[in-house]
Amino acid sequence: MRIDILTLFPNMFEPIKTSIIGRASEKGILEVNTINIRDFSKDKHKKVDDTPYGGGAGMLIKADVVYDSYVSIPRTTTTKTIFLSPQGKVLTQERVKELSKEEHLVLLCGHYEGIDQRVIDEIEPEEISIGDYVLTGGELPAMVLIDAISRHIKGVIHEESANEESFANNLLEYPQYTRSETFLNRKVPEVLLSRKPWEYTKLEKREIYRNN
Repeated sequence: MRIDILTLFPNMFEPIKTSIIGRASEKGILEVNTINIRDFSKDKHKKVDDTPYGGGAGMLIKADVVYDSYVSIPRTTTTKTIFLSPQGKVLTQERVKELSKEEHLVLLCGHYEGIDQRVIDEIEPEEISIGDYVLTGGELPAMVLIDAISRHIKGVIHEESANEESFANNLLEYPQYTRSETFLNRKVPEVLLSRKPWEYTKLEKREIYRNN
């Protein structure tokens, strides 16, 4: 999968290029690119925003710089464009799984008071929110989306891990323990010590924790 991110702050995405996503990139399973919207400003000071018509607080990102950055990305008929927006549908695990099957995603990150609506109407992205609250920009939601999607791409993590994590089969994760057996006088449930870890099913473990 290839993911292209349109943002005013490409440096914010450096952390997600490490760990699991970094290893997936090294293997050629996942490609994550950032495109700086500011690079497409025609203003000598690289200004990308202006005051909204009709008044109001804050600044809007101009339509032309967003559009020019968007069309600079090589796209195909299978490209899926997503605008990270508090007005979008709230992200679910089911939608994450669906998006993980896409070949190419373009993620548009707003900032300030948002983006001129005309460019949103022109490129017609799917609008996604990660929750009913307001953030400074779309960068953090984009990182959340990338992290969630990457876990369902074949080869990024072990398939067993993906199948057993929270929300698999509509069930949340259960409490887990590792060595040592005692920590600050708190012991691992005795029933877990009587069998080898791989002899338990997920449902059995959940029932154990419910009764302890």
